[in-house]
Amino acid sequence: MPLYDYHCPACSAGFELLVRTSTVPTCPQCGATQLDRVTVSRLAPAGKIEAIRMSNRRAADAQGHFSNLAPSERAKLLKQK
Repeated sequence: MPLYDYHCPACSAGFELLVRTSTVPTCPQCGATQLDRVTVSRLAPAGKIEAIRMSNRRAADAQGHFSNLAPSERAKLLKQK
């Protein structure tokens, strides 16, 4: 399912939607279905996704957020680069 950027000519809203092929996208502001598809949203590069995820985990751990992992499991994950 691609993530598209849309523009609504009726209310001039710009927004992003995850759209299935069988779904008719509607504007979240006014409900219009006559939309201009601007672009397919960009994805993170494949090599960067794991690094971004681990960076976010380290930041959450440093801030003391709750985790469903045991302390030993968390320590193993946070040591990885």
